[in-house]
Amino acid sequence: MKILTILGARPQFIKAGRVSREIQRQKAEGRRLKEVIVHTGQHYDANMSDIFFEEMKIPKPDYYLGIGGKSHGAMTGQMIEKIEEVALKEKPDWIMVYGDTNSTLAGAIVASKLHIKLAHVEAGLRSFNMKMPEEVNRILTDRVSDILFCPTKTAVDNLKNEGYFIEEEGRRKKVEGFGKVINVGDVMQDGAMFYKQFAKQPQFTNHQSPIINHYILCTIHRAENTDDPDRLKAIFEALNEIAKEREVILPLHPRTRKLLPSTFNLHPNLIIIDPVGYLEMVWLIDNCLLVMTDSGGLQKEAYFFKKTCITLRDETEWVELVDIGANMLVGADKEKILDTYKQITNNQSQSTNNYSLNLYGNGKASQKIIKELLEYE
Repeated sequence: MKILTILGARPQFIKAGRVSREIQRQKAEGRRLKEVIVHTGQHYDANMSDIFFEEMKIPKPDYYLGIGGKSHGAMTGQMIEKIEEVALKEKPDWIMVYGDTNSTLAGAIVASKLHIKLAHVEAGLRSFNMKMPEEVNRILTDRVSDILFCPTKTAVDNLKNEGYFIEEEGRRKKVEGFGKVINVGDVMQDGAMFYKQFAKQPQFTNHQSPIINHYILCTIHRAENTDDPDRLKAIFEALNEIAKEREVILPLHPRTRKLLPSTFNLHPNLIIIDPVGYLEMVWLIDNCLLVMTDSGGLQKEAYFFKKTCITLRDETEWVELVDIGANMLVGADKEKILDTYKQITNNQSQSTNNYSLNLYGNGKASQKIIKELLEYE
């Protein structure tokens, strides 16, 4: 069985890496498996050098398309053209895509047009915000997938509500024209558990290393925050207030840093550093007090490492974390951010029982994915 894996951004490589390692493990046991990896180049990342693939134990891409830095339409169109060329050459049994990027959608369209079976990892996620390009990408990809690998029960329920399958006496019955829906758990948890052993402390140039379990880890990158001056200002005003009590470590992209008003005075404890590699990020998550972010992935990783998360967005795809109190949505409301921060830090002894819930598959998603592909009828 040959799998053509389509990836376009560093987080996707980290997710796919765990599945790639499972493919290699099963190949060593005699399974007839081959994976061909395509990197579209959607997101240029200086950290993705040869060293990145070696450190992360991820296979290097077989194809690099170099398509990035364009409008959504131009990018997606060129990806479709180039991925189609690779698919016609490689003749895979499956095309596998991850998440919700333009690369994901392009791979899905190629699979659909060439009648190649399509597997979507992280299927069924919904923010219910159709203004997000990611929401459109994931909905369209789900619709043409042959297998939809869901990370959570919530994702399965979303698809059920959209008519993907019905249940009769506890048995799954496929609906004509819709793919097979399976809750396999989250490959991100597989990765977090694997990479924790390789985590390494970042170098804090001009700063002392933060106090373990005392600092706050923060990330801000979503356009809804960075491109809205009022939202960005409110978030940083809240961070400045928090920094009066404890250090806030903020890996920040240079583009976002440039968007901060030149007149805005950062508190010395609000420590902005350059973006870090994944192994450094794992260390920062594992050793912080709590997480503040507008990232989807980091919300889950906070849970994997038993850290409360304050989410600087108005909605989240990971509603199960909100339901159990591990994640708190605050948007870009300064007072709500500060009130939530005080609520968490004033309740240091809050129970960690919620962190033992099996929400994301307990690190076995990759095994289930390969098993389902091999057994697919």
